This record gives sequence, structure tokens and C-alpha cells, in this order.
Amino acid sequence: MSRERIADWAIAAGVAAALLATGLSKQHTASDLDPIGYALLIVSGLALAARRTAPLAVLAVTGLCALGYQAVGFDVPAVAFLFAVYAAVRAGHRWITVAASVTLLAALPLAALASLHDTGAAFAQARDALEIAWLIAAGAAGEALRQAEQRADEAERTREETARRRADEERLHIARELHDSLTHQISVIKVQSEAAVHVARKRGEEVPEALLAIRQAGREAARELRATLEALRDDSTSPPQGLAHVPELVARARTTGLDASLTIEGQRQDVPAAVDRTVYRIVQESLTNVARHAAAATASVRIDYRPDTLVVRVDDDGTATTNTASAPGVGLLGMRERVTALGGYLRAAPRSEGGFSVHAELPVDRTS
Repeated sequence: MSRERIADWAIAAGVAAALLATGLSKQHTASDLDPIGYALLIVSGLALAARRTAPLAVLAVTGLCALGYQAVGFDVPAVAFLFAVYAAVRAGHRWITVAASVTLLAALPLAALASLHDTGAAFAQARDALEIAWLIAAGAAGEALRQAEQRADEAERTREETARRRADEERLHIARELHDSLTHQISVIKVQSEAAVHVARKRGEEVPEALLAIRQAGREAARELRATLEALRDDSTSPPQGLAHVPELVARARTTGLDASLTIEGQRQDVPAAVDRTVYRIVQESLTNVARHAAAATASVRIDYRPDTLVVRVDDDGTATTNTASAPGVGLLGMRERVTALGGYLRAAPRSEGGFSVHAELPVDRTS
């Protein structure tokens, strides 16, 4: 049980005890209806435990209980009804609360008249049981707290909107920086490689595989840069690369002379978008590192669909050994940050039989 619920029950029990004590201390003519009056006093107080979840129901119950114990001769103030007025106004039910209060003010003298049989005494008892000033004070307190909570909520929304706006501004700033710093260089590489391939073919010469790989990499880099810039400018466009594009990565790696293979195990299932993107980036970064640094002849990519986990493993037969320790580069650090953010596990280290291995396990919540 939460602290709020405990506090609600404590207040309700306290009010019920106070009402019962007041009813026991008041002088009145004993009758067969006394047990009903005591029960109504207790119910009136205990009903306040639900004032947060059902304020209008509590308002009705406390009002009816007040009429009931006044009718059987208990001259006890309608304290529980005041608490209910406060809770109902705080919840935003102002006009219903006003109508209920006016109804109770009009009905209390009639209820008191049932036991007193004296109009003047009945009106006096009703006035003492529920004064207009008490009602105004309870309603004003509820309205003041309601407005304070509204201002707090508005301030929170404003902070969230400010944070989103700043994030949008930062995304646009990053997009501009990427555009200014990378677009030109990638375009030059792409144009030069395309021209070199064209000239070689025009002369009837055999185009080197390395040059074809450079041309393909330039095209891919330009496409990915455009997609990244569009995603930074508008999150709703340019869907990012994912598992479906891993075969393309492996095929592209083969154009560089690397004997790359792809194995997919388990039953293919839909995975969260974040996991989908992360797998693509892990494979992309791993194969890029193999091509740049490993001096490897073969590389294997294995994707294993498990019930609650997606396992990705990339192995190569490069020159790395367990005796060669090197500081992780930016790519590996970024890979680890992506996996950790998803609550996964990543191991990137040399293999005992030689070469390098990247092993990632990403949790998959099938219910999300």
C-alpha cells in the first residue's frame, strides 16, 4: 500500500473516531435508532478513504450519512462532508459540489426536524451542523490546491516542451555540422571514384576491385549521410537501416576481397526498432574494422533469434591475438554504449584461436 493510501485511511479513521466520540459525548434521548446513528457516524468518516479515487461518491455518502444521523437525533457537525467538499473541488467538480452543498443545507433542517419536532430548534441544530462559512473555507482550500497543482503541471509541461525544443535545435545544429563537414568530402570521393571507373572502362582496362569497392562505399556513405541528415531534421522520415539490410553489408564486404558469410539461426521475429538498428550498426562497425585493421581473409556473421534475446556474433581470422592489447576505438565504444543502453551485453576481444570476435546479446521484450 502506498503512503498516500495509508495517509487516506489514517485520516478517515481519525475523522470516524472523532465523529463517534462526539456522538457519544452529546446528550440526546436514547432510542432504538442509536445503533444506526453510530453506524452512520463511522461510515461517514471511513468513506473518506476513497476521496481521491471517487470524490463524488464520497460526497454523496457523507452527505447522506449526515442527514441520517441528524434524523435519528445525533447533533454532530458534518465534518466528513467538509472533507468531501474539499476533495471534490480539488478534483475539479466545483459545480456539482456547490449543488450538493446547497441541497444538504436545505435538507439538514428537515432531517433534524424528524427528531426534534421543533422548527426553531431544528434550524438551529442544522446551522450548527453545517455552517456556510465552513463550506466556503473547505471549497476555497480545495480550489487553491487544484490551481496550485495545475500550475505545477503546466510548469512541468513547459519544461518538457523547452527540453524538446532544445533537442530539436541541437539536432538541426548537428545536421548542419555534418552537412558542412562531410557532404563535400564524401561527394568528392564519390565523384572521383565514379570518374576513375568510367575512364578505366572507356579505355578497355580492367577495373580494380578496390576501386569498385571505393565507388560502392562512396555511394553508400552518401546515401547514409542523406538518411542521417533527414532523420536529424525530421524523426518521422528516412527509416534507419536494420536487420533486413545486414545481407547487404555482408555482400558489400565480399567486394573488398573478404570471404564474408552470414548465418541466421532461430525463428525470425519482429524486434523493437532500437534493437533492429543496433544489430545493423554492430555488424557494420565490426565488418568495417575487419576491413581496416584485421588483415583477415574470412569473417563470419551469425545472428541467433532466441526467445527473449537476439544474439549477434562477428568473428574474423585476422592478426589479433590474446597477447595483443589495444585501446578500444571510437567505433567499439559507440557499439558498447548502444548495447548497454538497451540493457544488453557486449564482448569485443581477440579470440584464443586468433582473430577478433564481437559478441552481443540484446534483450527482446516480445510484449512491447
